[in-house]
Amino acid sequence: MSASSYARVRAVVSSTWFRVAARSLVGVGLLIAVVGQVGSGPFLRGLSSIDLRAVAAALALSAAATVAAAWRWSVIAERLGVGLRLPDAIGRHYRSQLLNTVLPGGVVGDVERAVTRGRDTGNVPQAARAVVIERTMGQVVQFALAVVILAWFGSEFEGVLLAALGIGLTVLVLAALAAVAASVRVQRVLRRELDELSAGVGSPGAFVRVVAASIVVVGCHVATLGVAVAAVGASVPPFRLAALALVVLLAGSIPLNIGGWGPREGVAGWTFAVAGLGASTGVAASALFGVLAMIGVVPGLVLAVTGRCSPRSKLRTSTCRPCRRR
Repeated sequence: MSASSYARVRAVVSSTWFRVAARSLVGVGLLIAVVGQVGSGPFLRGLSSIDLRAVAAALALSAAATVAAAWRWSVIAERLGVGLRLPDAIGRHYRSQLLNTVLPGGVVGDVERAVTRGRDTGNVPQAARAVVIERTMGQVVQFALAVVILAWFGSEFEGVLLAALGIGLTVLVLAALAAVAASVRVQRVLRRELDELSAGVGSPGAFVRVVAASIVVVGCHVATLGVAVAAVGASVPPFRLAALALVVLLAGSIPLNIGGWGPREGVAGWTFAVAGLGASTGVAASALFGVLAMIGVVPGLVLAVTGRCSPRSKLRTSTCRPCRRR
């Protein structure tokens, strides 16, 4: 292969559209694999189990989760000097969730709210950091809750939990070693980003608010999956359900999906089978959860159509300095 051909191939592989397409194809492949294992019946069972009570519960839980997530974002953004009012954060978060749900990759909405907020304030890098820190803190809290709940109520997953913790610790150790061995320039960048993380959630008050908001978000998602499980006719004790739901939600956050679909259904089938509830029940509940999650972000479509979450709306001043010492 010539140098020019290699350069073109490298440019294609490193492009955003290629990564999004690859992730989407993996998500489709996983869904096909799940259908190959359990058939289409569980998916149809899940879709046919929807009713008005489930829809109402999904809308209410999604609203609570969105408000909590928007509060988390506004707390972090304020400390980084790109603060915005909570009502506007809620509108933008609804829009972000809508884009994440209907577009491949599951992160387009987050990119959009980071860029638009950055343009509003004239500081795109800082606005992007606020969104990244907000999403990261949410994932960290979700993972921590999963570890705690599984340790107490997920005895059938003990071997998997220990293996996952071992892998996670190994990754952290390798990352730390890589940071130590990195060049001076890389170390400088890492220190700067750690300083920004500390600025975003460094004070006790901010940290408590961010963690509390994250717990509410995770709790709402667990409850939504509980609604789906009940709708498909399964009866699971609350804490056991929480253990199963947290595993499924972690799988849903893997960025190899189409609007959340893909890894979530495969892992749901596996977790419910391990728990003795049947893979088909897990897939049916996950499919219904996916539909309820889409219904839950419908307000984002309304806000987008009416322009109530316009990126050019008047917000707090963009010239405020990061509140690093609060």
